[in-house]
Amino acid sequence: MSENVMAEDVMAEDVMAGNGGTHLEDQSVSVIIATRDRPELLRRAIDAVVAQRHPHDVEIVLVFDRSEPDHSLERDEGNLRVVVTTNARTPGLAGARNSGIDKASNAWIALCDDDDEWLPGKLQAQFAALADDPAARAACTGILIRFEDNDIARMPDASLLTFDGFLKNRMTEVHPSSWIVHKQTLLDDIGLVDEEIPGSYAEDYDFFLRTARVASIAVAKQPLVRVWWHGASFFFERWKMIDEALEYLVEKYPEFKNHPDGLARIRGQQAVAKAAMGRRSDAFATIRETLKLRPMEKRLPLAIAVAAGLPAESALKAAHKFGKGI
Repeated sequence: MSENVMAEDVMAEDVMAGNGGTHLEDQSVSVIIATRDRPELLRRAIDAVVAQRHPHDVEIVLVFDRSEPDHSLERDEGNLRVVVTTNARTPGLAGARNSGIDKASNAWIALCDDDDEWLPGKLQAQFAALADDPAARAACTGILIRFEDNDIARMPDASLLTFDGFLKNRMTEVHPSSWIVHKQTLLDDIGLVDEEIPGSYAEDYDFFLRTARVASIAVAKQPLVRVWWHGASFFFERWKMIDEALEYLVEKYPEFKNHPDGLARIRGQQAVAKAAMGRRSDAFATIRETLKLRPMEKRLPLAIAVAAGLPAESALKAAHKFGKGI
């Protein structure tokens, strides 16, 4: 499906009627983009947001995390405003996103990673999906995962976007760069991004879990965000941090004990991380735990292979070719 066709499908003005309830009376959006030392990628992300044909106020809040802010990016014209600020909270992605939320002045909060790209019609499609689901206070879209010049489409299944659904499956197709949430719901019911998660790894997963616990999530059924996977990611190969962050989530959500498939998925990821760090005995102990939880967990063969000497970076690259993570 071409980007032009996708845009035509969602550009009709009648989707913006805003008749889905009082929470849709104000469709102004603050887009939080946390960034650190990636000026060229950041400009691409900004340009893609600016290109959205959204007839309501759009504010882009650029949060510079542990890097010098570029105030030349600021602008205020028509219904578009670009604000430049710095991370005044915990260093890292979680604190940067919260610093942006603190500065946001509009009714809806959207997130976009500084290396990702919104496609035409994203906001229109999301507000149309929200109008169709009066109970929803958040919405996501499908994504295109770009790796080595190839796009792989991944679409969320709305029926799975529940608290239990997220416990069972992280659902890579639900990506923070496709996320929009009602600001008052975020502040009153969901809460800000968790800044205690080691390295801010999986802070988005935690945020999705907390959102699904209190609100319905609408889905715009087109891939309207391009997610770029590349070695420049600040999480690429940081195995110790990944292992610690996943353990933090297991402790934070005791409900995982009632979802052995979900817990097995996390233990499988931890087994890979431990093996990648050369902690073979710990890796095999976690592999045994994973086997007891779910013998068919798909990360088990990978964890065993990495523990046996397969370079973890090679396994990660191979998974990325199919739009998969570990």
